[in-house]
Amino acid sequence: MGTVSQLHERVRPPAHRIQSEEEALEIARSMASDFAAQASDRDINRILPYDEIEQLSQSGLLGISVPSEHGGIDISNSVLTEVVAILAEADPSIAQIPQTHFHVLEAVRLGGNDEQKAAFFARAIAGDRFGGVFPATGPGVSDQDNLRLKKDGPGYRLNGRSIQSASVVFCDWMAVFAPDDQKKIIAAVIPRTMEGVQIIDDWDGFGQRTSGNGTTILHDVYLNADTLLVHHEKLEQNAIVDSVSQLTHAGINLGIARSALAAAMEFVRAHAATDTDNRPTDDPLIITRIGEVAIRIEAATAMIERAGSKIDAAQINLTEDHVIDAALSVAAAQTITAEIAMEATNALFELAGASSARIGLNLDRHWRNARMHTLQDPAGRKYSLVGNYHLNSVKPTGGL
Repeated sequence: MGTVSQLHERVRPPAHRIQSEEEALEIARSMASDFAAQASDRDINRILPYDEIEQLSQSGLLGISVPSEHGGIDISNSVLTEVVAILAEADPSIAQIPQTHFHVLEAVRLGGNDEQKAAFFARAIAGDRFGGVFPATGPGVSDQDNLRLKKDGPGYRLNGRSIQSASVVFCDWMAVFAPDDQKKIIAAVIPRTMEGVQIIDDWDGFGQRTSGNGTTILHDVYLNADTLLVHHEKLEQNAIVDSVSQLTHAGINLGIARSALAAAMEFVRAHAATDTDNRPTDDPLIITRIGEVAIRIEAATAMIERAGSKIDAAQINLTEDHVIDAALSVAAAQTITAEIAMEATNALFELAGASSARIGLNLDRHWRNARMHTLQDPAGRKYSLVGNYHLNSVKPTGGL
């Protein structure tokens, strides 16, 4: 199938085939334990987790969102998001790789033809990783940062650069989302080794430091008919692809919150063991604050489960009502998880005190990861879009 059938020079052993949601969760927990051990060191020294990402590929987790008719397990979206949350609790930078990967696979499920689905889903089950290249948006974006498409026969020529390239450093394939002359989004999936593609490892954010984000430069890349998702218009008509992406983003928020709470409790307990006269574990204010954060994390988990079930319903019955219902529920889950991620990371230092701020402990990585990740889709925007729907019946056009 043209470009889709191109394999990479590096040969990867076939990935494990996961058979159930329970097995997926078990494998995620097992890997998370390994990933957590060196997460702080990777963050401090910005050591990219190549070995860990290969382990992720071999685990079979990258194939769990593949539909059953293509050899997957048709995992529910709440369990899919819990897998991401488990990995994020260990290392949210690593969790961002499958988060982007699942986003791309949902775009293929919705917008690909039968041959594209068969080819790309097979690569995901085999352990290949998919990254995303998106148009640069927001303040400070120059013309040089934008992706530009020009019609060329049955395909397009693509030029430009994307500073919003998610997990591209680790990807085998990249999904490119770019506007054409009519501002309609054209989607294509291409191998990272394609001629004209250059990936630069230049991510310098203070959080999510080893997530494999970077800049992608595309020089006269030809997108032929094989690479184009033929039903790309479906990616604009409804918000299901966005909902899957945003719910798994919420999973990363949730994982960060859980990790920060665990770090706070570990620090408090350690000090209680050395100060038997004034045990912080007996302090009613500390106990109450731990309870508040724990309850909000539990509530956020329930919201993710509810939103996941609504996405499941919309994927089965793709009506406008189902799509909007899912989008609204996902917006609520993403907003609440973003807020609890920031609250939990702030509470870590409130509860642990000044000694917890020592550089060598690197506990600030929890706050940095939360702050960086929640910047991607500010909660205020969610409140405005949801409010506009309820008050003025303005429907979401491409996801909340």
